[in-house]
Amino acid sequence: MRIALLVSAFNSLSQAVFCRLTELGHEVCVVYAVSPEQMAREIEARNPEIVLCPYLRRYIPPEVYTLRPTYIFHPGPRGDRGPDSLEHALRLDTEKWGAVWLEAAEELDSGDILAEAAFEVRKGATKASLYRQEVTQAAVSMLSDLLEAHESGQRTPQLDMPMHKRFTQKERAVDWEADDTETIIKKIHFSDSLPGVLDEIAGVPCHLFGAHKEDRLGTEYADAPIKTVLAKRNGAVCLKTRDAALWISHLKEPRRFKLPATYVLKERIQGVKERRIPLIFDRGYETFYEIWAEEEEGIAYLHFDFHNGAMSADQCIRLKYAVEYLKERCEVLVLMGGSEFFANGIHLNILEDSKKQGEDGWSNINAMNDLVASILYAEEVLTVASFGRNAGAGGVFLGLACDKVVAREGVVFNPHYKTLGLSGSEYHTYTLPRRIGEELSKKLLDACLPVSAQKAQEIGMIDGVLPAEEYDEALKAYCRSLREDEDRYYDLLDAKADRLIEEKPAMEAAKRKELEIMHPQFWDPKSPFHMLRREFVYKLCPAKTPERFKQCTNTP
Repeated sequence: MRIALLVSAFNSLSQAVFCRLTELGHEVCVVYAVSPEQMAREIEARNPEIVLCPYLRRYIPPEVYTLRPTYIFHPGPRGDRGPDSLEHALRLDTEKWGAVWLEAAEELDSGDILAEAAFEVRKGATKASLYRQEVTQAAVSMLSDLLEAHESGQRTPQLDMPMHKRFTQKERAVDWEADDTETIIKKIHFSDSLPGVLDEIAGVPCHLFGAHKEDRLGTEYADAPIKTVLAKRNGAVCLKTRDAALWISHLKEPRRFKLPATYVLKERIQGVKERRIPLIFDRGYETFYEIWAEEEEGIAYLHFDFHNGAMSADQCIRLKYAVEYLKERCEVLVLMGGSEFFANGIHLNILEDSKKQGEDGWSNINAMNDLVASILYAEEVLTVASFGRNAGAGGVFLGLACDKVVAREGVVFNPHYKTLGLSGSEYHTYTLPRRIGEELSKKLLDACLPVSAQKAQEIGMIDGVLPAEEYDEALKAYCRSLREDEDRYYDLLDAKADRLIEEKPAMEAAKRKELEIMHPQFWDPKSPFHMLRREFVYKLCPAKTPERFKQCTNTP
């Protein structure tokens, strides 16, 4: 079937739907919703049999939904109508929530329902986390039912319920004198990603993101005034609350973009102490941390939970130190990534904020390469990449530097750089062709399309796909199997050592060539990277559908 995805952005949910539909054998194209006239014109030009709208923030013109079957995804159960659906679910502490695919109609969310699903609302989840995980899984899991209902004509009437109103900043606002720590965290959680909670920290008006409870510093600074900045750690700041303390990892000033909190507050927090914690520490209390490790029977699981998967030069350096430290303590080293993303490459927001964009961009990519090298050349241990969440650009190739690569069912890869005007590094011109060959590597890098975990395994990009429901247990069993067969373990290490001796010149030549091409992309003020990065960071709406989506296609 020819299917068009009509979207406001090709976000994680849209990409998951795209991947699943191509896996089911459908031809899929993407149309960006820029204006009513453009939507109608482009849908007509693509001539799809049906139109699906997994993420849409504009009204669909009648010229689309009256001429072709058009179905909209709504992140709320039957009867739920209106904006900010997930905010309502999280604010009400709902234990169960749902999602539906429904027919487009003149009145918002009033069309008949073709497919519906329910899911548990994770305790303590942020809005963005719930959307990326449970909501996305619900949308994808219903696709077969949706298409079957489309073919059969089976429909369930939508309930005629009142439409809930949009959340305002008044409802999100924190009352620091009255709200306890849990209430503040909850408000920031249900405003996560967009729009954040509007507030003021150290005299700076800003939106708050990334709230984490702090169990100890509130007691240590019991007499400090409310909202005092008590400490800082890895870009986050710790604030005194009425009953304890909490960390805020990111701030966004009006008409700006999200940055680590210390980058926004700068000289206003001079003298505030950096409260570091070790790589392996007692996680029996709540606090903020980005990098930590767990050790189990000769296996080290290295977690790096960076906001939106972005990796600054400083984060790359800290992660490299962690890799070097753990290589001396284990036999199998597992890169775990974060709770929301595995990794997404260099930190574009920090580069956009920099007054020395060329220099800082160059430092970032070289720090990334040094990190990748520490994994590629890890002769003394076997390395495993665990893609438990989505990955993009350099984050994909960070994982492909490992000896073995597995992914959770449903994960989506974006193994390309060109949409940001970059050719990329991270040894990708060595690691990707080594797995899938030169021809398919070029096709993936040029197509700039998402690739599902299942497809990645089929083409040899990764070694295995583990079930989503029992992923942690399956991953540990996989890693134990590498270590338990001692003969096989040492055979794999010996083979790696031989390969590194033989292929090191080619590996380093690949990196040098990558950096030679990338150098002007960072340093030339007229490089497309600077414009494309700015558009990405400021989330500027595209004026038209990108060229790569113009034809209905399957992933390579």
